Amino acid sequence: MTDFLFKRMTLIGIGLLGSSISLAARQKGLVEHIAVHTRSDATLARAEELGLGDSYHKDVAESVKDADFVVVCTPVGVCGTVAKAIAPHLKEGAIITDVGSVKMSIIRQMQPHLPAHVHFVPGHPIAGTEESGPDAGFAELFINRWCILTPPEGTDEGAIEKVKTFWSTVGSNVELMDAHHHDNVLAITSHLPHLIAYNIVGTASDLEMVTNSEVIKYSAGGFRDFTRIAASDPTMWRDVFLHNKEAALEMLGRFTEDLTALQRAIRWGDGDALFDLFSRTRSIRRSIIDAGQEIAASDFGRHLKEGETHAPTLSSDDHEYTGS
Repeated sequence: MTDFLFKRMTLIGIGLLGSSISLAARQKGLVEHIAVHTRSDATLARAEELGLGDSYHKDVAESVKDADFVVVCTPVGVCGTVAKAIAPHLKEGAIITDVGSVKMSIIRQMQPHLPAHVHFVPGHPIAGTEESGPDAGFAELFINRWCILTPPEGTDEGAIEKVKTFWSTVGSNVELMDAHHHDNVLAITSHLPHLIAYNIVGTASDLEMVTNSEVIKYSAGGFRDFTRIAASDPTMWRDVFLHNKEAALEMLGRFTEDLTALQRAIRWGDGDALFDLFSRTRSIRRSIIDAGQEIAASDFGRHLKEGETHAPTLSSDDHEYTGS
């Protein structure tokens, strides 16, 4: 008989991350039973067609009954509502985690509602694509990607180890981090780049002297790569910025100061300053490739090679809770 890490896992939300967690857990034999919950009839039906679970539930309370492991895969803004709804129905010793890219807010939202007899281990798998929905998932999404856990002080060590084992088994590199520090790190590595991408694409669409058809036709340069992350789920990213406001504004302020300095260098023809900046940032790109978080292929590796069904894993942390 197979020794499962968890007898019953519940996925609350079955978008890109929820479906990928299901496929990866099944592939690695980590769970015996997968319960899927979403409030959308169409999404639940599609998840069943894809075989993403063993049971399918519109009622979130029913979905967590007898669950050993509950993974909340919803936008950040509804995590508190979810915690309140499931709290009375969680069995003793159950482990609750999430996949949100903001951690302080999620802890503040969820922890007060969760009973003392369960273990709360917040998490953030830094993996994703710009796609969403149950069809977007694939088991390899987490391979060689980082998953950061931010357990509150006093969290049961055994529960932390089980969550670490889960993520490492599906391919992630796992690290523990203070929640506040996590939010600052992600504000610069993920949240600010998305904000800039959304703004640049929005600016292009508003330009009167350049038509939208020209923007699309000649987008083979850098603009195309901005549009990739600007295509990410708007509900999720709205919640990210509203729930990581302080860190996002701090990083945006620093970026604005640096952008002003860059503007000054261009105005005054300071080629040395421009060359020094571009050289320094190029080395960062090379470091990312060396760390295995990207590949050096042309088109940044975003084209499909023959026989591939998915582009290389990217970092557009997309979590969907359809019907929320």
